[in-house]
Amino acid sequence: MDLAQHSARQLVQLMSAGEISTADCVDFFLARIEQNKSLNAFVDIEANSQAELAELARRQASELDASYTAKQSTPLFGLPIAIKDGICTKSTLTTAGSKMLQSFRSPVDATCIHRLRDASAIPIGKTNMDEFAMGSSTENSYWGPTKNPFDHSRVPGGSSGGSAAAVAARLAPCALGSDTGGSIRQPAAFCGITGLKPTYGRVSRNGLIAFASSLDQVGPMARSAEDCALLMDVIAGHDPGDSTSSRVACEHYSDGINDSIDGLRIGVCRSFFGEGLDAEVGDAVEHALQQLKSMGATLVDVELPHSKYAVATYYVVAPCEASSNLSRYDGVRFSYRHTDESLDSMYAESRGHGFGAEVRRRIMLGTFALSSGYYDAYYLKASRMRRMIKQDFEDAFKSVDLIAGPTTPSTAFKIGERSADPLSMYLADVYTVAANLAGLPAISLPCGFDENRLPIGLQLQGPAFSESNLLRAAHQFQLNTSWHAEGPNNKPTGEAK
Repeated sequence: MDLAQHSARQLVQLMSAGEISTADCVDFFLARIEQNKSLNAFVDIEANSQAELAELARRQASELDASYTAKQSTPLFGLPIAIKDGICTKSTLTTAGSKMLQSFRSPVDATCIHRLRDASAIPIGKTNMDEFAMGSSTENSYWGPTKNPFDHSRVPGGSSGGSAAAVAARLAPCALGSDTGGSIRQPAAFCGITGLKPTYGRVSRNGLIAFASSLDQVGPMARSAEDCALLMDVIAGHDPGDSTSSRVACEHYSDGINDSIDGLRIGVCRSFFGEGLDAEVGDAVEHALQQLKSMGATLVDVELPHSKYAVATYYVVAPCEASSNLSRYDGVRFSYRHTDESLDSMYAESRGHGFGAEVRRRIMLGTFALSSGYYDAYYLKASRMRRMIKQDFEDAFKSVDLIAGPTTPSTAFKIGERSADPLSMYLADVYTVAANLAGLPAISLPCGFDENRLPIGLQLQGPAFSESNLLRAAHQFQLNTSWHAEGPNNKPTGEAK
């Protein structure tokens, strides 16, 4: 039985019915991870963290099999899940893609991991990421770049590129990522999978290594919206351990996904289809909009007049928060330490050697914007613009239920192509950052390919706590199309490095 072709939901059903063992399922995906190490989707560092997690996964699978009774009630029984390396897992390495945390072992599981384990899911490895989630290509990792499964010369997107590549290459049926400015949705688009950024506060951030605390959000990544809903049913909900966690009651996301979208009002912001958008991406998204219309949705033109300022706003707000959050990595406590004669020198050398170039750039940008004499000119002004961007969405959602458009302006670019041009790299997030600034949920789903057979993503955005609507629309689209079922070209596993 080729388990790689089964959805997460199907795998849970097979294991819950006793048709396959959880040990066999875990061993199958661990073998695929080992055979496809050339993708560098999983972190496998000097301390052999992947082998350590693999052994823990096998042990958990054996325990589940030993205690098996027919018709298990746990919703994710035996399901292998890949975990972004910025999400803490107890007693195992969590590095956030950084030399600064190369030997950090978390004393606790993140809340989302704890909930997965309670639902009998099995974490099978930590996935590669841009250092401290700062990047759009997974090239900024201390552990080297991850490759796109559709074309190994191209990036998988970032910062959750390892999770996206793992799901796309069928190394795991699903994964967790985090999204600060598009870090779930952009790699989902580049790798041809489905990725959901929930409403800010919908999923606990407790145990997520912080980049920008008012923007970060944990979310699911899978081949389909149906499987994303399956994960959301487990990880969403209030957490007293996270002061920003919402008390708004959760829906059971899997319940409503089969309902029709007839009458659903979908807003289209035509400014998204202008300069900077690749023609093939625009055409694929337009075809997807017409598909949604043929399924009963109504397309309505909307305006988001301040969205053109979203990237500039984001790259003031996020670095300012990063500057504050990363000040804790000083070489004194739990992070990398560079030994030197004086205290000042130890601080400077530890941070200079422990952080990569992109992280240092953003810390300096944020520190400058927060410094005396510049706070009003930069951070305060960006905060006001953030409020205006949020108001644009609130106004638009008075007349529509969701807003649709491209996830990214292009398909996956070549590894190294934008490394020397930070601005062009930042513009890869032009369509995604606004949802984070406004705290709104958004989903990316596959809607086509370009001439190089690189995936194209459709983004749907909704009002706060409208995840059910997003998942329903995405699932109905996927019932009527097959883009999400398309895998990478058949490449030999274990391709030489």
